[in-house]
Amino acid sequence: MTEQSSTTSTYPDLPPGPHGTPSPDLARRYAEAPMESATLPSGDRVPMIVRYADVRSILTSSACSRNLREPGLPRMVRGPFLDDDPAALMNQDPPEHTRYRRIMHGTFTPRHIERWRPRAATIAGELIDAAGDTFDMVTDFALPLPARVICEMLGVPMDRFDQVRGWTEMFLSTSQASAEARAEGLAAFMAYAQELIEHHRTEPGDDLIDLLIAARDEGDRLTEDELTNMVFTLILAGHETTAAMIVRGTFRLLCHRDQYAELAEHPELVEPAVEEILRHEAPGSNGMLRRITEDVELSGGTIPADTVVLPNLWAADHDPSAFQDPLRFDVHRLTGAQSTPHLAFGHGPHYCLGANLARMELQEAFHALVTRLPGLRAQEDLSTVVWSDGFVYRPLRLLVKAG
Repeated sequence: MTEQSSTTSTYPDLPPGPHGTPSPDLARRYAEAPMESATLPSGDRVPMIVRYADVRSILTSSACSRNLREPGLPRMVRGPFLDDDPAALMNQDPPEHTRYRRIMHGTFTPRHIERWRPRAATIAGELIDAAGDTFDMVTDFALPLPARVICEMLGVPMDRFDQVRGWTEMFLSTSQASAEARAEGLAAFMAYAQELIEHHRTEPGDDLIDLLIAARDEGDRLTEDELTNMVFTLILAGHETTAAMIVRGTFRLLCHRDQYAELAEHPELVEPAVEEILRHEAPGSNGMLRRITEDVELSGGTIPADTVVLPNLWAADHDPSAFQDPLRFDVHRLTGAQSTPHLAFGHGPHYCLGANLARMELQEAFHALVTRLPGLRAQEDLSTVVWSDGFVYRPLRLLVKAG
């Protein structure tokens, strides 16, 4: 990921606001131009859908496809990218996608994920104890916590993690890696995923990969390509995106020290605070492309068939028609049963399969921070923090002091 100031972005016509907030131009788009085009990192321009109701409608529509592999369609980046593999769950449409999700249904249930909560809590405590009085929230806590959790869940040796992280950065950077490097990285990453699967077949245990190998629906099971892609996706997304939410959430709480202090005094508020962090900060990017297969009516007009659009989840979660005073960060916002659901994990058929895991890790991360480091504060001017210029947008470094 290349270093950029907090006022630049891979979307040149939609620069973020101060302190990593959404683009100031969104207010105009909500009111006047809810389907105005935005320039992707590839240079292609596509309609960006920003209103909450429209984004939900797109994500649930049967006319919304993740098949972006036809020649000539707009692309997020030039060269190999996450959109390219037809065996990946995120790129499938019904009936293939329905079958895949049905087989996976029982693997990521709260019951399966909860068994890892004590270990996540222990790792969070160990990292804080080892960090010292002054440390970098990114490298000393936010990145290693979900990395260690997902590596233990999948049986990935920690001595391979630096290599895995290099592959991950290559695929989540939108500007730095060449097409050739992406292709080589993809081949190496997939080969390692296959290696892990074969190891678990030879020496089975009770890791998450073993659950994936055993997953089936009335005798139907994942193909080798599907299984390899699921392991690839879990390694890729299972630590970097959660790490981004940890560091972004910490950054936001340090911008609102009174709310951090309230969490330290009342740690039972961590769960609703995590939901507000997800609404306000997630997914840390402007979303994934969708292809419209037949005309779709939205509040701003008709999206014609064969149009590729970008439903912006981050924008939707800051839509003033859905959330009162949406730019205000408030750990109490999502405490009520009637609260508008955020779209941080998506909506509809492609709702994030790992949502339960991400929530658990975020809850344990922030519980550990506010209970072990109640006096945590920034060691640098938060307005000068440098943010990444990749698919996941987060501070590259966040220096903090324990108390």
